[in-house]
Amino acid sequence: MLAHFSYQSYTCLLFTALAKSKTSFFCQSCGYESAKWLGKCPSCGSWNTFAEEVIVKEEGQKIEWRQESTRSKPVKAKTLDDIEFAQEIRINSIDQELNRVLGGGMVPGSLVLIGGEPGIGKSTLMLQVGLLLKTQRVLYVSGEESEQQIKMRAERLKSSSKNFFILTETNTKNIFLAIESVQPNVVIIDSIQTMHSIQLESAAGSIGQVRQCAGEMMKFAKETDTPVFLIGHITKDGLLAGPKVLEHMVDTVLQFEGDRHLAYRILRTTKNRFGSTSEIGIYEMLGTGLREVSNPSEILISQKDGPLSGVTIGATIEGNRPLLIEIQSLVSPASYGTPQRTPTGFDQKRLNMLLAVLEKRCGFRMGTQDVFLNMAGGIKVEDPAIDLAVCISIISSMEEIAVSDKICFAAEVGLGGELRAVNKINQRISEAEKLGFQEIYISKYNHKGVEVKKAEISIKSFGKLTEVFEDLFG
Repeated sequence: MLAHFSYQSYTCLLFTALAKSKTSFFCQSCGYESAKWLGKCPSCGSWNTFAEEVIVKEEGQKIEWRQESTRSKPVKAKTLDDIEFAQEIRINSIDQELNRVLGGGMVPGSLVLIGGEPGIGKSTLMLQVGLLLKTQRVLYVSGEESEQQIKMRAERLKSSSKNFFILTETNTKNIFLAIESVQPNVVIIDSIQTMHSIQLESAAGSIGQVRQCAGEMMKFAKETDTPVFLIGHITKDGLLAGPKVLEHMVDTVLQFEGDRHLAYRILRTTKNRFGSTSEIGIYEMLGTGLREVSNPSEILISQKDGPLSGVTIGATIEGNRPLLIEIQSLVSPASYGTPQRTPTGFDQKRLNMLLAVLEKRCGFRMGTQDVFLNMAGGIKVEDPAIDLAVCISIISSMEEIAVSDKICFAAEVGLGGELRAVNKINQRISEAEKLGFQEIYISKYNHKGVEVKKAEISIKSFGKLTEVFEDLFG
């Protein structure tokens, strides 16, 4: 009878344990959940991306970063007029480039995700920012490096702070205990893919773990008004690893871009609830860390002995920052039947459109030419205001006629060969004048909003692309 009772008790415990467990399949690309394994994800269309994860739901192990968060709070809806508006207070990160992409500084309670390729400098950037905040208590949580490795990097940066705390931990429960002890003003997590919550049995970096850990960090940030930075990995396709819902949960997504073989890095905003999504910050990677580049136009215009064919300067705008970039073209007769169209840092479909305009509206035979286009400095440009500079660069290379390096261009080219007006033309002209350019070509439809009397640079305005060719090349 005792043996039968023991067996029955064991069976009940076993079924109780199984009842608390749940197995689901998640897409490793987008986070889509399914009750069974699927070959193709119905959400993102990826193949063979489903992985099984065991989810344990036990109420006794629920994590709360503070005891106060479990208390019930009165819920009352308010009208829009009843809500008191206060001026948004931001924390100065000391790093002016980071302030620019965040929209003016760190917002209390914000959750910021920073993604980039391995070795691009994400950890170096956040360590450098944390050491610059000497008046703020910063907690740097690392799940990838030891304390000695972080110390070595800080020695290389030649910076130190008494308010900078380091914690090498991956368990979120222990992290929140350390937060209770340190009481930081800023928290940096390196990286979110290494964090692990005891709420789930799945491995660190899985879809469920990334979502759960990010949710716990978001709750902490909102309830304490503490800025939290999450460093994230990216996939081989260049997208942030983990579920797509991670990008929806955070307030700001920053992408750290650049070629590891080049010295310059670009911090680009792809999502920002507190500012513009078109701002960029530019850094130069040195042996002592990342240096802020306050005047990026100087690095985007290469130094050369004299004018070269196929090289022009275009005036573009990234957010509120005007940039002058060098556009390089190489046009040569096609050796094979199909001519090549190879742009770097420029949209290929837009290049094909501009080449069709040059052939149809201007009479240049582009169908038999290979065209190679490059944006100097490794920057990617989507501003249509550089259309005119691209067209002049292509014809300059094709006809072997050099364009003066004291001339820049700012106009959009339409399908009819007309020059269209662009926004913020005064900022573009001012930047060109500041860098010593003597002439700038713009659309005549922009001429009304130009402050001609204040500008010392010569402003030439035209209505059609053919008129610019006649003025430049005769």
